[in-house]
Amino acid sequence: MHKTVDFYFDLGSPASYLAWTQLPGLCDRQGATLRYRPMLLGGVFQATGNASPAMIPAKGRYMFTDLARFAARYGVPFGMPSGFPVNTLSLMRGVMGTQMHSPERFEALLATLFNGLWVQRRNLSDSAVLDETLAQAGFDPQAFHAVGADGEVKAALKQATEAAVGRGVFGAPTCFVGEAMFFGQDRLDFVEEALSHPA
Repeated sequence: MHKTVDFYFDLGSPASYLAWTQLPGLCDRQGATLRYRPMLLGGVFQATGNASPAMIPAKGRYMFTDLARFAARYGVPFGMPSGFPVNTLSLMRGVMGTQMHSPERFEALLATLFNGLWVQRRNLSDSAVLDETLAQAGFDPQAFHAVGADGEVKAALKQATEAAVGRGVFGAPTCFVGEAMFFGQDRLDFVEEALSHPA
């Protein structure tokens, strides 16, 4: 049986960033295919009644400390971008459109945007900052915005978000190995275990 990990994510989720730094290597170790599933976390929250931990001050403070601990454990850079929480609607539309129409550039785009937010700590909800970040990485900002404004792409992101909710997703990141669901970047050991011992 071919092994896959479905990775539901939103760029504005710091835990999605941390999971993204680890999942490719994890999948390589296990001979599994990593399938990227962009979704709009705000839409998931709206549909499920969930909310960001940052909305509860005590929980938010703990979460940021915990994320920094995991970043240190993984040996990856991590910092909070200015303007957090980030409005990711245009970002995720651009990601979805790139996955649909330029799949060969999709992973490079993800690296540019994840690193722009969580390593360079840029406020990518500011269009000027986003355009500069894209251009520096060799992407055409106008093309990025154009694909994100496409009606087919907008519908695809909405449908992907609804499909995620239909599958039981209530936050990001969420991974599926088969029908087994694992929420949070701190559950990657269970993801790897599920790949090691498929049901």
